Amino acid sequence: MYPPTKRPQSPRKMMAKVKVHEKDSPQFDPAPDGGFVAWMVAAGGGFVFFCGLGFASSFGIFQQYYMVHQLKGKSEDDIAWIGSVAAFLQFAAGAVGGPLFDRYGAWIIRPTMIAYIFSLMMLSLCSKYWQFMLVHGVLIGIVMGLLMFPSMAAVTQFFDKKRAFALGIAVSGSSIGGIVIPIVLSKMLNDSSLGFGWSVRIIAFIMLPFLAFACIAIRTRLPPRTTNFFIVSSFKEANYVLLIITMFFMFLGMFTPIFFIPTYGVYRGLSASLASYMLAILNAASTFGRVIPGILADKFGPLNILCIAGLANGIVIFCMNHVESSAGLVVFAVVFGFTSGTLVSGGAAAFSKIPKDPRDLGTYTGMGMALSGLASLVGPPVNGAMIDRFGGFKQVSIFSGVMCLTGGAFALMTKAATQKGIMSKT
Repeated sequence: MYPPTKRPQSPRKMMAKVKVHEKDSPQFDPAPDGGFVAWMVAAGGGFVFFCGLGFASSFGIFQQYYMVHQLKGKSEDDIAWIGSVAAFLQFAAGAVGGPLFDRYGAWIIRPTMIAYIFSLMMLSLCSKYWQFMLVHGVLIGIVMGLLMFPSMAAVTQFFDKKRAFALGIAVSGSSIGGIVIPIVLSKMLNDSSLGFGWSVRIIAFIMLPFLAFACIAIRTRLPPRTTNFFIVSSFKEANYVLLIITMFFMFLGMFTPIFFIPTYGVYRGLSASLASYMLAILNAASTFGRVIPGILADKFGPLNILCIAGLANGIVIFCMNHVESSAGLVVFAVVFGFTSGTLVSGGAAAFSKIPKDPRDLGTYTGMGMALSGLASLVGPPVNGAMIDRFGGFKQVSIFSGVMCLTGGAFALMTKAATQKGIMSKT
């Protein structure tokens, strides 16, 4: 037997010690910022994003395919509503997924992964518009949100000084998924006899081992939070509200090339197969756009990098309608992929800096991204309607570029609302 003061600590789940000096001011052991367990959690989060946001990033392939097959005769904005609802719900579900993780830990990811595979199998059976909306829009959107936000919250528990970099590593899984899944889908849908059903089922089978690894790797470090499910008092913090507005405007503009670059490629004369590669190129570039700015964000502050990314993103989108050749489209996809890659991981890193209690990280991030994600419900259908109305992409590029620039301006206002001010490294 060990003396009471010498008993070794239990390593179970690396649960952090809590020291309470005041009633509501718990202090925890510092995050390890590395080590085998921490990087396994980040890797597990990367696999979740590979399967979740990587699949969502492939909607441009579905948009172009639906237009000439199952949903032929539907307008651009009708089909865009499917991806828009999915994108919105994957953010909106974070308002529930984040608090669930803070209260109950990583176990909530496991049944959600089963539901995600089930939803893909159901998608493979769809043939009518309402079925695609219900499965591809609603079901897949909700399940993706319940997967991704707990995964991000788990990563933030294990990293502090390297948090933006670790989140960049995790979210870059979506970029890799956005390379692999569009190419595989395009080949199966356009250059094989497999058909839509088996093409989607094969994607689901590819995801199975990645999600199984994530089930084992993702875990919690901190004890659960037992206070209110939602933290309404967070909306009294000016920098939190301003950051939500920042991300809203950035998301309002960011999704335009992601949804429409294959359609834009066909509009400029590319074949459907070649146009689909533009989305893969975009996602490949966003891998570097998530990791490199993450390193810089840990050094110079996530809000600083987020502000620069929003302004750069807007400028690049302004140029979209002037890209007319295949080579120009490749360059555009690379540059936009890099500038847009920062927004999701950078936004999550910025949200994670606001709560004083680290057990609230999932709730703050989930609620903030849920409200910001309202933009994804509005942006793509508005863009689709403008394409149908004007028969081109000039108005779309102007609208989306202005929205991203507005987001960058609000990022500056968010910095000004922090305690350290606009010149700080926050």
